[in-house]
Amino acid sequence: MKLWMMVKSTLIVIVIFVNFFPSFVSANNVIYSKEVAVLVYHHIDDQVEGSVTISTKLFERQLGALQRQGYNFITMDQFKSFMKDGAKIPDNAVLITFDDGYESFYTNAYPILKKMRIPAVNFVITKDLDNPTATLLPSLSRDQIRKMRKEFSNIDFQLHSDQLHAMKDGKPMLNNRMTTNGVTETQEDLKIRVISDTKTCMAKLRELDAAKSIDSYAYPFGSYDDFTISYLNEVGVKYAFTTKAGLTSKQTDPMQIPRINAGSPYIRPHSINNLINQSIRHQLK
Repeated sequence: MKLWMMVKSTLIVIVIFVNFFPSFVSANNVIYSKEVAVLVYHHIDDQVEGSVTISTKLFERQLGALQRQGYNFITMDQFKSFMKDGAKIPDNAVLITFDDGYESFYTNAYPILKKMRIPAVNFVITKDLDNPTATLLPSLSRDQIRKMRKEFSNIDFQLHSDQLHAMKDGKPMLNNRMTTNGVTETQEDLKIRVISDTKTCMAKLRELDAAKSIDSYAYPFGSYDDFTISYLNEVGVKYAFTTKAGLTSKQTDPMQIPRINAGSPYIRPHSINNLINQSIRHQLK
């Protein structure tokens, strides 16, 4: 009994040490295998403050801390091959994702990703490509996407809808029937609207050679249902990303991929390691 208590106490100390002093963890330490921690960011800016905005310095420090702690960054194509065919991925695999297609990705995030040779995927609201400066936060232009793809092919751009990243009557437009002039859409009307919007989004990105295959979607506001999944599947979407936290394994539903929010100013460089460990512990329960 005493021996077991000593072993248990030692294990508790090790867990606490790993969580609160991650810089001392060996870069060769296997935290998890055959799983991917998908991280999500939005806006990288040194002047603007917000709940989904972090500075360039914090972003670079987060990535550097993950490298030192033994995490390995993978491409979107590696991630898809793992999900589809069970292709081998490195231990402690991490996929970096961005939502919304802000210009700050080009001006602030991309130079850091390119310098550190870290792959990433940005889910773009494609209607903003037509007038990138008209949005509240400037958006990516077609030329900027082309330039990034040419310079660093491990930067991908995927679907975040064309016109459906919006609310109407307090409801996300992607998966709710809209009422206009007192007339509410039928379910078939909603299906036609979602399919048409997704096809438009795909066409705009394909025109830019934005990825090897345009087949991945981030749900606007993280809102979706079974109907949404079936409509997206119908037009060729094979992978869809949520706002639910967790790690992704081969058994994860490819249309309900979890992501860990790393883009908050309150998440310090070592904190992502803690969030990943929390996700692991949650899955073990």
